[in-house]
Amino acid sequence: MGTTDARTGRRRLLVAGAAAAASAAAGFAGWRALAPAGPRRPVVRIGDGVATPRDMAWIPAGMFLMGSDHALARFDERPAHAVRLRAFWMDVTHVTNDQFAAFVRRTGHVTTAERKPDWETVRVQQPPGVPRPPDDALVAGAMVFVGTQAPVRLDDASQWWRFVPGADWRHPQGPQSSIEGKGDHPVVQVSHEDALSYARWAGKRLPTEAEWEFAARGGLEQATYAWGDDLAPRGEREANHWDTRQRPFPVVRPEAGGAAGTTPVRTFLPNGYGLHDMTGNAWQWVADWYRSDAFARQVRAARGPVDDPRGPGESFDPADRGVPAGAPKRVIRGGSFLCNPDYCLSFRPSARRGNDPFSPMSHLGFRLARDA
Repeated sequence: MGTTDARTGRRRLLVAGAAAAASAAAGFAGWRALAPAGPRRPVVRIGDGVATPRDMAWIPAGMFLMGSDHALARFDERPAHAVRLRAFWMDVTHVTNDQFAAFVRRTGHVTTAERKPDWETVRVQQPPGVPRPPDDALVAGAMVFVGTQAPVRLDDASQWWRFVPGADWRHPQGPQSSIEGKGDHPVVQVSHEDALSYARWAGKRLPTEAEWEFAARGGLEQATYAWGDDLAPRGEREANHWDTRQRPFPVVRPEAGGAAGTTPVRTFLPNGYGLHDMTGNAWQWVADWYRSDAFARQVRAARGPVDDPRGPGESFDPADRGVPAGAPKRVIRGGSFLCNPDYCLSFRPSARRGNDPFSPMSHLGFRLARDA
């Protein structure tokens, strides 16, 4: 869905082009033998916490077609192109509320949503000339899906998104909400910065965009969804996304249970590598800067398969209305409980979006990777 149409900015960002290039060069220098091209039957291997990392799935080295030329694909998913990756480990599930709570208890980490925003990081997401708001307008909080009471045109996401003071990971819908009883749900309302802080504490890292898509496909080359080409092969949802058969998006009716939300991790069947909820439930931060033309640029620069891509060195998104084309954005993947066939349809492995790195949202979390 259009997660970047309504947002609030956060802390100052540093230009990362040189760092990204150095990271890629280091990766190529350590290249090891790769699996042969072409699909192969996945083998599920989950770490035991002794000789292998607990609750992480082994993702073998291999080659795949990244992106999509499918009729459902957006411009930024095109063209499909060959990518080779080294083996790595990936978290079986999103990082959960319980896991994030343990991190906060042990480190004292204060999330982006819990801190007063800095105008300089808000400013870079605004059109030139926007005046600085008064200090009392810059308050801690985050973006919350609030829905609408009746069907609306789907060209303005600000109708169903609102900045809510006091919203944070403990209170995803605002200060009156709670995660009590939801310890096994994905943590949300975390920024890219929060995800990186957790990753450092856990001894892991955010996956690259290429790693994320390869893992999400679970060995199914160019399938439309993480489970195949049929949206509902057994007549039921295969992931937590908005069911338009029950109510139109983004209508929220109190008598129907209010706003949609996350479900416990592992609610749905895993993919071919043993990973749960790679699509649906909550969007996931990945490491790369977002460029809408990233795949086209990769293809033009390559003379064959792209080896272990680390993404562009800067952001670029001229299609996001009201936001400077070069405003900082990081890639988010996987879609969420709000995605549906009428709007966004981003619970597809190739779907991608860019989001302000310092804008937590009530449908945005993360999972981590680790080098083999």
